[in-house]
Amino acid sequence: MYEEDTPILDACCGSKMFWFDKDNPDVMFMDNRKINEELSDGRKLIVMPDTVEDFRDMPFKDNSFYMVVFDPPHLIKAGKNSWLAKKYGTLDPITWKSDLQRGFNECMRVLKPYGTLIFKWSEDQIPTSEVLKLFSYEPLFGDKRSKTRWLVFMK
Repeated sequence: MYEEDTPILDACCGSKMFWFDKDNPDVMFMDNRKINEELSDGRKLIVMPDTVEDFRDMPFKDNSFYMVVFDPPHLIKAGKNSWLAKKYGTLDPITWKSDLQRGFNECMRVLKPYGTLIFKWSEDQIPTSEVLKLFSYEPLFGDKRSKTRWLVFMK
């Protein structure tokens, strides 16, 4: 549950794959879905955020978090019930640009001044360069060579 003094927001936590502590009390884990099912290959997929919300329209006050992690879905082509769609979520093939732009702006809105935004993106289907054109901030630094990019922004 969100508390006013929670310092970190993960705005699209999914199954919390990159978190070492998936129950870190300093993090508000948010996603737009809850999933707890066994996949066709026998693996379990668990998406259990603290709060179910839309990253394009967050219920948090302006300047609420010291850090925001924004790891939105990166797929626009995936079968509706495919393992990839369930694991990572999907973007609408028509509205993905405005959805990402709105999501980034919301992340910046809830970030405190001089706060840090960590943006994670996979270039499977959309190049990072196309996504960065949608944002009103430039990254400070990040990984420029791998298929999965980690970029750091400051408000």
